[in-house]
Amino acid sequence: MVLAGGEGKRLWPLTEDRAKPAVPFGGLYRLVDFVLSNLVNSDLHRLVVLTQYKSHSLNRHISTNWRMSSLMGDYVTPVPAQQRTGKKWFAGSADAIYQSLNLVYDENPAYVVVFGADHVYRMDARQMLDQHIASGAGVTVAAIRVPREQSAAFGVISTGDGRHIDAFLEKPADPPGLPDDPDSILASMGNYVFTTRALIDAVKRDAENEDSDHDIGGDLIPALVAAGEAQVYDFGTNVVPGDASREASYWRDVGTIDAYHDAHMDLVSTRPVFDLYNSSWPILTTALSLPPAKFVHGEPGRTGSAIESLVSPGCIVSGASVRRSVLSPGVKIHSRSEIEDSVLMHGVDVGRGAVIRRAILDKGVLVPPGATIGVDLELDRARGFHISEGGVVVLGKGEVVPPE
Repeated sequence: MVLAGGEGKRLWPLTEDRAKPAVPFGGLYRLVDFVLSNLVNSDLHRLVVLTQYKSHSLNRHISTNWRMSSLMGDYVTPVPAQQRTGKKWFAGSADAIYQSLNLVYDENPAYVVVFGADHVYRMDARQMLDQHIASGAGVTVAAIRVPREQSAAFGVISTGDGRHIDAFLEKPADPPGLPDDPDSILASMGNYVFTTRALIDAVKRDAENEDSDHDIGGDLIPALVAAGEAQVYDFGTNVVPGDASREASYWRDVGTIDAYHDAHMDLVSTRPVFDLYNSSWPILTTALSLPPAKFVHGEPGRTGSAIESLVSPGCIVSGASVRRSVLSPGVKIHSRSEIEDSVLMHGVDVGRGAVIRRAILDKGVLVPPGATIGVDLELDRARGFHISEGGVVVLGKGEVVPPE
């Protein structure tokens, strides 16, 4: 089960018209492609994706791009809120599973893998599943070491013997550090493996609890910890084929505009920590029927070039300079324009002589000739553009850029 119902409020305006897992990433992909690739590469081929908010583009992406072999009974299926338990939306991640228990009953598996859809990483889920089976636990929670000062953003895990969870604190302000590293904590990644009976019992008990928020991290896991049924899986031990040692334990929550932008800037670096070019564990998505990227003009001041950048099929860089940026399919950059430290999504058209710096432009944005974005933040605020805490300018899907 992939939990893909999040609103993604902190990624607004990128989530103004789509669910967070449907947000484009890395030029060709959507965020949901990373978790689905990890599960499929781990030989887990019966997947349901639970969706809810603004799910049309997400449902369409999964239905048209993620097709498995029906001959072997494999599938990837988007499942919206079905209202099987009443006229209500999912009240939380635990409630999403409770309302979707028919999917579990239909398959009757011994174990259920429950992963979130919002993160960028590589992981062999089979290794976590094997540990869970060997342990006999009711639930195993994947965890990663993060700095202690970031604890308020995570569920924090405390262990006694290294695997058995003796406390699970949801977003604590001041948790104790690890015994071997007081400045770090074990943070939940939002990935779980459940023994099926334990999952069914837990979500049913939670559904009857009127005081519950019906959240996996906030309610289900603490209850299973109290019952002595929870263990931890150390993501740092996970080995993925083709990974360089520097990529080990790479996991990014791109839930804010600044984190989303930073993750892209890592991708375009000379030696990125997260390598999209690992063919042994590919990030999968459907290849578009577009022509190769094209760079034209080579005269002084009007040379089509892209340095430390990802340029997707269908792009045309015509006498313009692109540096440390990601161009999604179909982007057109006209002569004497300058693009730096930016992410341009599908179909963006940048007019002649425009300058764009530290910006994210969503699908279909048209930048008029001579316009500037990210050069003068006060001007950008006056024009109503969204600006993140870190100074990244964001234009939503189809947003109109007024001429200067």
